[in-house]
Amino acid sequence: MSQRNWQSQKPVRLTKREIEVLSLIAQGRSSQEVADALFVSKRTVDFHLANIYEKLNVNNRVKAFRRAAQMGLIPVEVFFSDSGD
Repeated sequence: MSQRNWQSQKPVRLTKREIEVLSLIAQGRSSQEVADALFVSKRTVDFHLANIYEKLNVNNRVKAFRRAAQMGLIPVEVFFSDSGD
């Protein structure tokens, strides 16, 4: 789907939990690591990911992060800030 097509569609809303899951995935964590961090099962994380993929019309983690960032659904600055200060 082209950038123009997804921008013309109805607004996408991610739940707070979906944003948490996607943010942790964007940090390079596995589904099991996300599950452990959020005190849920891996199956629950995979369920959230499936919902995220459907809402964003993507089929993998990288595309989901990119699309969510382009749409302003997740704060990108967190992933590119210098935490060494």
